[in-house]
Amino acid sequence: MSGFDPEWLALREPADTSARSSTLTVKLAEAFPLERPLRVLDLGAGAGSNVRFLSPRLLSKQQWTLVDHDAALLARASESRGIDRSMCLIDVVEADLSRFDNVSDLFATRDLVTASALLDLVSDEWLRLLADHCRGAGAAVLFALSYDGRIECWPVDSEDQTIRALVNRHQRTDKGFGAALGPDATAIAAAYFKRLGYDVSVDSSDWRLTAADGVLQQQLIAGWAAAATELMPLDKALIDDWKHRRLEHIACGQSLLVVGHQDLLGLPPAHPSAVKSPV
Repeated sequence: MSGFDPEWLALREPADTSARSSTLTVKLAEAFPLERPLRVLDLGAGAGSNVRFLSPRLLSKQQWTLVDHDAALLARASESRGIDRSMCLIDVVEADLSRFDNVSDLFATRDLVTASALLDLVSDEWLRLLADHCRGAGAAVLFALSYDGRIECWPVDSEDQTIRALVNRHQRTDKGFGAALGPDATAIAAAYFKRLGYDVSVDSSDWRLTAADGVLQQQLIAGWAAAATELMPLDKALIDDWKHRRLEHIACGQSLLVVGHQDLLGLPPAHPSAVKSPV
């Protein structure tokens, strides 16, 4: 599993916070009793954006276990400011998520398994194992900000559709877990959890980036161009021209981007708030 630049994670966190589904967050918070601490497993926790977002929005006390392969990011996460330590205890586990057996023993006794911007990176086999382990633990799930294949750019450029198609092909290449599910991740996850009896809800969590998000837009355009060029190196000149036009729109404060994401909430059949879905 490849690492993520801490600067990139910090840059995207405000967009993530604005995009996440408030409907699903409230539904999750209301699903748990207040009598005991909520035991949370956060997979691919990175620098802690998920715990920073969720912990103040959950109603009960919490015990979080943050899992990532990057010790430096976990150190940042464990030192996060703005978390009420009287309500939220945090411990960290350094583990390589690309091999599921490295983390399989962490699911026992969990009330909630969560992740942010993870499902679109994993393989079908990894996701099936995740669903089975969550069901075995009787844990609710909340998976936020999975990319769903939608990229919309304004002003519209003649090459936008070509670049989007190449980006979506690249999203399905190996990200360290085997062939990635990419834009199909949320739909496949919903099907697996429904099959296990979960009450599944999905809501959009799109990034809507304006001129105020110019630096993030620049990073996205550069990343998309690099991904497209990796797949189609003979079209590098066309891709570079597209990139330069889009960067010029950003520099002029004229660029708007929508990047499609989805959040998924699943409540297990044993949960009092769950209604069993048909198999």
